[in-house]
Amino acid sequence: MWMTRVSIRNPVFATMVMIGLTVLGLFSYQRLKVEQMPEVSLPFVLVLTSYPGASPEAVETDVTKPLEYAINQISGVKLIRSNSLEGASQVFAEFHLDTDVARAIQDVRDKIALVRPGFPRDVKDPLVIRADTENQQPVVSLAVLSPTVGLRELTSLTDQTIVKSLENLPGVARVDVNGRVTRQVLIRVKPEALTALVR
Repeated sequence: MWMTRVSIRNPVFATMVMIGLTVLGLFSYQRLKVEQMPEVSLPFVLVLTSYPGASPEAVETDVTKPLEYAINQISGVKLIRSNSLEGASQVFAEFHLDTDVARAIQDVRDKIALVRPGFPRDVKDPLVIRADTENQQPVVSLAVLSPTVGLRELTSLTDQTIVKSLENLPGVARVDVNGRVTRQVLIRVKPEALTALVR
């Protein structure tokens, strides 16, 4: 109420205060920094484990489930997702934003070291990496299609021509190919011939 009385009795003073606040606001607005893409360190950890020749069910039982249980015991874990593929296990752990990423990665490695002796002998050592979702996203995605060339020839063309050309470009860090067909050698065993060799 006293501000109203002062403004009515001294209109020049009230006008100068308002002009001063306006000038100060405009001056501050010009120096105000707004970041549309602030630099945030996302605490994501990815654990990749190779189990050659194992079915997805065996990978889930022998590798993925023990890893999930071990990682879930770490403080600060917000979400755990996993994929059990043929011969490979992928466990993705998301921590709270206030979690130190380096500390989280070290905690994950320590927990994995405790359950690693219980894995089958063919399981490779788990690879713990920091999942950088911003910098690891593909910049360019290409689809190679052909109505006349078969998938095997198309895979050979992609690997020998397109991938090598892209890898030689400056600034290209990595080229990943999905959906390729790998050549396999099928060996048919003749039991009669094996029996004859044994005799």
